[in-house]
Amino acid sequence: MNRGARSSSAAVNYKAEFRQALVRRGATIGANATIVCGTTIGQYAFIGAGAVVTRDVPAHALMVGAPAHRTGWMSRAGEKLGLDLVCPRTGERYREAAPGQLVLADMQR
Repeated sequence: MNRGARSSSAAVNYKAEFRQALVRRGATIGANATIVCGTTIGQYAFIGAGAVVTRDVPAHALMVGAPAHRTGWMSRAGEKLGLDLVCPRTGERYREAAPGQLVLADMQR
């Protein structure tokens, strides 16, 4: 007699407990990345292949690993930003408005 089949939790429906993940405009998610329910991926963020995102991702962040952590910043054009925070393709300049928050330097907000 297979007693394990009787106590299977497969019959329990958890769909009502799922929270929606939100992916903002311009974000890129690599192959086989896992996004935990309820997280938000910020505008123009880049999630590396195979990354496991367990927390909200700020706009323009480059995230890799399991769990995912920020290793750099990305521009709106999809280019990795250097230490000068200037897009090598467009010349747009960025600045850190607060720790972990990148914005265009030309924007007044």
